Amino acid sequence: MRFAVTSRGDETSNALQKKLINYLQEFDLELNEETPDIVITVGGDGTLLHAFHRFHDRLDETAFVGIHTGHLGFYADWKPEEVEKLVIHIAKTPFQVVEYPLLEVVVRYDDHTRADRHLALNECTIKSLEGSLVCQMDIKGEPFETFRGDGLCISTPSGSTAYNKSLGGAILHPSLASLQVSEMASINNRVYRTIGSPLVLPQHHTCLLKPVNDVDLMLTIDHASLVGKNIKSLQCRVAEESIRFARFRPFPFWKRVKESFIGD
Repeated sequence: MRFAVTSRGDETSNALQKKLINYLQEFDLELNEETPDIVITVGGDGTLLHAFHRFHDRLDETAFVGIHTGHLGFYADWKPEEVEKLVIHIAKTPFQVVEYPLLEVVVRYDDHTRADRHLALNECTIKSLEGSLVCQMDIKGEPFETFRGDGLCISTPSGSTAYNKSLGGAILHPSLASLQVSEMASINNRVYRTIGSPLVLPQHHTCLLKPVNDVDLMLTIDHASLVGKNIKSLQCRVAEESIRFARFRPFPFWKRVKESFIGD
């Protein structure tokens, strides 16, 4: 089996990364940073997000597992003191694969010459760099509303516990192949009106966002930010690809939710 280990970059995570590499090589596993069968991340959920984007072109062949060196994460569920146990599992135990849905975002431009396709594990956000965002939202090819406000967040089920939750969005179980659209400070009065509630769209529905005012946009795809100029539309839907996690023991989603937001 080929493996790669990525680190958050702090002293504790780097030391654990070296230990993992040594342990796994002692079991005759191959360190391979280009075409790994399994990627172990050491740090937190952000570290796994970076690893996902690094290996986004190998999602059918690569599975991910995370070790947290800080707080318990939704993706990083192993503790540093469990490293030896995890190594034995990886070396000796066939792992179960759990797949989570991803978000596909296709950005099209006014010149019609190109389209950029992105995959998000958590979410995509769209905001205006100048004043309010004004955009037409179509759902499944039909006009739905004209949004006016600070911005919109389109999240995956696994990303529903991140920025989406802080916006008042619902927490969705990752087994639901869907996306969620949540508003950021929408303008609602006698003249302007939005739905005012998060929308959950199933796998076969597409959300198309078309900016109305001529402004530059700030887009985020998970941890990455980019300034969008001359954007004609953003097409959001559940991606055909999915992320694969290596599971060596049960780790129920609702248990993670409870431990992260409620505690014991």
